[in-house]
Amino acid sequence: MTTETSGTSTAAAELRSQGLRATVARLAILETVRARPHLRAEEIAALARGHVGAVSTQAVYEALNALTDAGLLRRIEPAGSPARYEGRVGDDHHHLVCRGCAAITDVDCVQGEAPCLEPVHNAGYQVQQADVIFWGVCPQCQRTRVHR
Repeated sequence: MTTETSGTSTAAAELRSQGLRATVARLAILETVRARPHLRAEEIAALARGHVGAVSTQAVYEALNALTDAGLLRRIEPAGSPARYEGRVGDDHHHLVCRGCAAITDVDCVQGEAPCLEPVHNAGYQVQQADVIFWGVCPQCQRTRVHR
């Protein structure tokens, strides 16, 4: 099933430009992640089901993989946490992760242009991206002393 409503026509065009079919489920997943970044696949599935009805967990994972492979979504994997997804792609930003509640916040590049950080020795690699995760305690957890 495909859709062409005015609210999703841009997202549908983006999917098609990457060689993907613009199914109702893919559109719902893409729009969900863009509206609410840093969600886990299970959270995305629940929200997408609220928009389109039945969609299997396997279909959600397959859509997330396809959208990530196409460069429409980004997967981040903080240590000790399941993969999270976001729609902010192409700018090589970084993340702050709270040790208390696991909230994730985007932060712009540390310095310079992407990939932001240059390794002292690149071992012959052509560096394309730097994934930096800053760990700390968010303001809410500081107030409630949830952190360690």
